[in-house]
Amino acid sequence: MGFNKKTIKDISLTGKRVLLRADYNVPDIAGKITDDFRIKQSIPTLEYILKQKPNGLIIMSHMGRPKGFDKTLSLQPVARHLSQLLGRKVFFVPDCVGEEVKSIASRLKPTDILLLENLRFYPGEEENETQLAKNLVDSTSAEIFVQDGFGVVHRAHASTVAITKLLPSVAGLLLEKEVETITKVMKSPNHPLVAIIGGAKIKDKIEVLHCLIDLADCVAIGGAMANNFLKIEGYETGSSLYDKEDLRLTKDILAKVKNKACRQPFSFLLPVDAIVSKNINGRAPIRIVDLSSRSLAEIEAYPKIPKRDTYTVGKAEAIFDIGPVSSGLIAGAVELAKTVIWNGTMGVTETKGINGAQAPFSNGTRTIAEAIIGPSNKHLSKAFSLVGGGDTVGYIEAEGLTEDFSHVSTGGGASLELMAGKELPGIEALPNK
Repeated sequence: MGFNKKTIKDISLTGKRVLLRADYNVPDIAGKITDDFRIKQSIPTLEYILKQKPNGLIIMSHMGRPKGFDKTLSLQPVARHLSQLLGRKVFFVPDCVGEEVKSIASRLKPTDILLLENLRFYPGEEENETQLAKNLVDSTSAEIFVQDGFGVVHRAHASTVAITKLLPSVAGLLLEKEVETITKVMKSPNHPLVAIIGGAKIKDKIEVLHCLIDLADCVAIGGAMANNFLKIEGYETGSSLYDKEDLRLTKDILAKVKNKACRQPFSFLLPVDAIVSKNINGRAPIRIVDLSSRSLAEIEAYPKIPKRDTYTVGKAEAIFDIGPVSSGLIAGAVELAKTVIWNGTMGVTETKGINGAQAPFSNGTRTIAEAIIGPSNKHLSKAFSLVGGGDTVGYIEAEGLTEDFSHVSTGGGASLELMAGKELPGIEALPNK
């Protein structure tokens, strides 16, 4: 089941000009990198290449979705940050093709590193334009291409597909690690397998949801996508975000779930309680709504009968996180699991608390993270954990927890498509071993 594409370990890089595609599409606020997880994950590949004493290492990447040249999406801050991480100078050129690139590239010393400007400043990148790929090769005098940007290999772009037609091409260490890990989890996981899926839109994850329902022993749903399921099940969701166009897809998934549950032991966990508020900014009061049993409302109202609004999401309220009972149910499933796949946070983790309080809508996500990590003195009994999705990775990176999970993926869409069994153009374009 190993990775069947040629990698940098299969060829000699000594004395060769190496052009590497990385994924440095990272958050940048006013020229400061706020999340460097993807940059750090690329470093083992960079260090391996440099140890082979190439004739210069040139890195290309993209950032954001610019419409033409946009200084706010320049990769120059990435060059500065990468220099700090490597402890060596990383040169930067404010273009990715042309005479200036050619001039600077021609002066590179054998183990120098040069980062090119944002590839997406040129429309030919996303159009998989052969001419742009030729210009990249001509401007850099590249002799070998290394694909290490896992987060972009699900796209047929000039720097993922067209470039492979022009140069001997191999995979980097990060790409190999990502594909091997995700493929193994999806093809031969240790059971029980628990899949936790959050995020906003069902249609973004419909294919992987179907795969996980087939594969997993338990699937738990959270985030805004859970609102669609609650709608179908007849719960009031107030002003909560949901996608009317996805309701048919939601019904299809529920039908598949009920069919599997009739044939074999299988759990499909939807929120039974929720954290609601009238405002997403965290400055309005929040409360727990008991969606299913109404026991919380009955306890609080005793000896009176609870009013309907105490166990119903109000019209002016929205669901911003799963409640503590829902979190506990998922955490309990995780504690019994041998494999956990987690993609998508359970709530709006971006909302910060006020006056020193904890983030009001991160309780569900935090509970699940703690359940997956497990007690520090019982690391040997932890389940294998595969984590993906930009918001999930961003959360655990901000909390300093990335080292506590078995594998944290650098690819959002790429990891989902790989889990769904799709062929990824940027990988398929590479030669087999």
